[in-house]
Amino acid sequence: MTPAELRSLCLSFNAATEEFPFPRNPGLSTFKVLGKIFAFSGLEESPLTVALKAEPEIALRLREAHPGVIVPGYHLNKRHWNTVVVGELPERQVRELVEDSYDLVVAGLPRRERLRLDRG
Repeated sequence: MTPAELRSLCLSFNAATEEFPFPRNPGLSTFKVLGKIFAFSGLEESPLTVALKAEPEIALRLREAHPGVIVPGYHLNKRHWNTVVVGELPERQVRELVEDSYDLVVAGLPRRERLRLDRG
């Protein structure tokens, strides 16, 4: 998966946006849904990585199954965030992990906002 494909995937979800909110790291793409972050990526960095949210138990299982490829989120809550080396996993699995992160964040939104997404 290329950086452009990763960006396109993240922006393909309903109400997803890309922002660059960190002055100290202006190249860090932050992908959000209704103001809540579901992915971070330095799209110009090599190797290409993406930080994604996961249920704590699933995050641990993923790290155990893919040592060195899926690691605790850098500068993030290690319980809930993993950093994934994109090119080291099958593209389908990366897509599923991004979608799972988006879905997890959406599930935590207030009901009113979730319903608004469903209609969008």
